[in-house]
Amino acid sequence: MLDFAIFAVTFVIVLIGAVLYLYPSSRSASGVPGLNPTEEKDGNLQDIVNKGSLHEFLVGLHDEFGSVASFWFGGRPVVSLGAVDQLRQHINPNWTSDLFLFLVEELVDKWASYPKSQHTPLCAHLLGLAMKAVTQLAMGSRFGDDAEIIRFRKNHEAIWSEIGKGYLDGSLEKSSSRKAHYESALAEMESVLKSVAKQRSGQGSSQSSFVNYLLQANLTERQMMEDGMVFTLAGCVITANLCIWAVHFLSVSEAVQERLYHELVEVLGEEPVTLEKIPQLRYCQQVLNETVRTAKLTPMAARLQEVEGKVDQHVIPKETLVIYALGVVLQDADTWSLPYRFNPDRFADESVMKSFSLLGFSGSQACPELRFAYTVAAVLLSTLVRRLRLHRVEGQVVEARYELVTTPKDDTWITVSKRN
Repeated sequence: MLDFAIFAVTFVIVLIGAVLYLYPSSRSASGVPGLNPTEEKDGNLQDIVNKGSLHEFLVGLHDEFGSVASFWFGGRPVVSLGAVDQLRQHINPNWTSDLFLFLVEELVDKWASYPKSQHTPLCAHLLGLAMKAVTQLAMGSRFGDDAEIIRFRKNHEAIWSEIGKGYLDGSLEKSSSRKAHYESALAEMESVLKSVAKQRSGQGSSQSSFVNYLLQANLTERQMMEDGMVFTLAGCVITANLCIWAVHFLSVSEAVQERLYHELVEVLGEEPVTLEKIPQLRYCQQVLNETVRTAKLTPMAARLQEVEGKVDQHVIPKETLVIYALGVVLQDADTWSLPYRFNPDRFADESVMKSFSLLGFSGSQACPELRFAYTVAAVLLSTLVRRLRLHRVEGQVVEARYELVTTPKDDTWITVSKRN
């Protein structure tokens, strides 16, 4: 099962714990300011657990030691970069919108049938939307069956919950029942991917899917499993939470919602959105960018230092794990004016977009899962906002849970009303 954990080194939301198993640790922290290990074996792991999440630990670390700071993960020194300038020193599928439109319109029709007083659960509904979109795109019409979706959701929750927590705090290895449950879910998901790949390689299909593209790329079975697993696991969570946070922020910002509505009407009229039209929805793109930034959608990324490097005056030795503290950077007041305010207009500034692209959230550096999430979210907003007004639920307090992808701690609710 270790091979599966290793795949995420190449992905934006790296499984930090899995990377550390691959390489022998160095005892040199190279003079980078930071924390000494609180325990010889675990380094600063308990400090991370005490803070509640790696993101919250990194916020405190950079507050204390500045934009380049170090800590210990087990016996390995880790360097964290928490500002755009330092990241700059250290540092890319074709889809049809028909599937997304069908799924989105099905959901919006359901919401439109609700009375204005009814609370709509964003997390439950939009995770369902994301799972249908990702699985049908990745593996084809087999996942048009609700029973397959339910089975996938069960396995997805078992795997993702351990990726987000069990590897980081070591608790997965300490619980034989949790580990068995995780490995069973992982084996079942791998079996499904292999079954789909075998079916599509043995008999042609007129319906393209992500698995079709992997088959055409002449990958090994292991590579195909890893790429397919990354896309299905991470794609669901990133897509769902980009949609959840975007709808939430629109529900609490009437002015932004109305401006988006007018752009959608001006560009699309009453026609459904298409992939060709999405680039013309510039304010919609700004709304999604600001959603990613304000929510700190993916609060961290990482890469292994392949050769010795330097950031500012600090030498980073070869094979040091370097954390990109994106959640810290995205709330840095030196980079973003009024960083805690939801303000899509900030992305009309070209220099702001360059900083955002540098972080891997836009342009050629964005991962396929995030690009897919942007597409689904654009289709959702273009349909939803033209048909319904979104309203906040009075008295609701929405708090974030910072894991590999930032999610609301509890389900988030809105109410809706028809525009006409």
